[in-house]
Amino acid sequence: MENQKGHVLVLPYPAQGHINPLLQFAKRLASKGLRATLATTHYTIGSIKAERVHVEPISDGFDEGGYKQAPSTQAYVESFRRVGSKTLSELISKSYETEHPVNCIVYDSLLPWALDVAKTFGIYAAVLLTNSASVCSLFWYIHQGRLTSPLCPDALPIVLPGLPLLEFSDLPSFLAYPESQSAYLALIMEKFARLEENDWVFCNSFEELEAELVKALFGIWPLAMVGPLVPSAYVDRQIDGDTSYGGSLWNPTSDQCSRWLDKRPLGSVIYVSFGSMGNISSDQVEEIAFGLKATNKHFIWVLKDFEHKLKSPIQFLDSIQNRGLVVEWCDQLEVLAHRAVGCFVTHCGWNSTLEGLSLGMPMVGVPLWSDQATNAKFLEEKWRVGLRARKGEQGTVTREEVEMCVREVVEGERSEEFKKNALNWKDRAKRAVSKGGSSDKNLGEFVAKIREGGGKMPRETMI
Repeated sequence: MENQKGHVLVLPYPAQGHINPLLQFAKRLASKGLRATLATTHYTIGSIKAERVHVEPISDGFDEGGYKQAPSTQAYVESFRRVGSKTLSELISKSYETEHPVNCIVYDSLLPWALDVAKTFGIYAAVLLTNSASVCSLFWYIHQGRLTSPLCPDALPIVLPGLPLLEFSDLPSFLAYPESQSAYLALIMEKFARLEENDWVFCNSFEELEAELVKALFGIWPLAMVGPLVPSAYVDRQIDGDTSYGGSLWNPTSDQCSRWLDKRPLGSVIYVSFGSMGNISSDQVEEIAFGLKATNKHFIWVLKDFEHKLKSPIQFLDSIQNRGLVVEWCDQLEVLAHRAVGCFVTHCGWNSTLEGLSLGMPMVGVPLWSDQATNAKFLEEKWRVGLRARKGEQGTVTREEVEMCVREVVEGERSEEFKKNALNWKDRAKRAVSKGGSSDKNLGEFVAKIREGGGKMPRETMI
């Protein structure tokens, strides 16, 4: 730590799926000799436990309860922009009084106002995209005028460079139904309107995974792949002791899951999780529950409020006996890496998708919102590691569809193909972040630039 030169302030949006990759990015920087500080909100800071990375608080204006304390998404976004800019600036100013002045901000793609803070101080700014580059390119194409929003049915299917043909059902919900998340969509579009003002545009992905898009955007879009940003123990093992993200907002039940899994045969368990922000309906929970039961296979299901989501939870658990375990939260990577797990039923959030690919896990995609439908399409058609479950007439994935997809992925005619492809992507992910890999090189070039200063150092003028 004493020889560190260059100080990067990493700023995540305070949600589990955003903290994880940004914190992992900070750990990667620290492992390469930079001083890395994670600036996170008062509400989330107590959950961050990471070696090598310094952690400092800033305010979003809702210090007691974070997002849950805000009256609306719009109110939260506006408060974080106003109060966050001020407290982030104060944190940078404070660093000038030390031997480690901040000379770069790497900020979450949902916090575009951090770019203005960096400009105020005359320091480097880099945005880190927490979705796939393919999904992000859709928003960029809108800004470029090559795609309209809201989308006109006559313009479908969408054909764009570097992307597969996209139908309406393949689109991110922010584009398919822009009125549903207007506050977040405004942030996303602001980010892409100012993309080229950044010194770097990082993406939590790797070049081999989205090769066609990287080729199509080469020289047009300032893109550098630095993923998969998952703990080093599960990919390259370059960082000693890096076995977890280090920032869980919930208490995992890993010991319970591990003990349960230890008693199950190799590859026999279906792991089911819909992420930290998945708002899954009771009707959908019911269909998934009885679809899993019909497979007659072992499963672990991560689901909050299970007893309130299912009509007869006790009766259901009694009916499956010891074949299923339902928990509130767990260490997902630890479970996916267990020898007993053979299939991942996922909402296809980007972090979960990358984790599944990085651990060589065949998957069944059950997308809910955001970028998940697009990720599910890639999972099935581009990467060929599993199937995307289709919704029925009522807008839910039926129990019959759940059973069919799980059986096909685990024991169907294409099951060996899915397993082979999944293991192939696991190997490619490992190579990307290992020494000399494509993502490792991109990160190394960034670190070298920050360490040398590049003539761009903090201004003396304070805010």
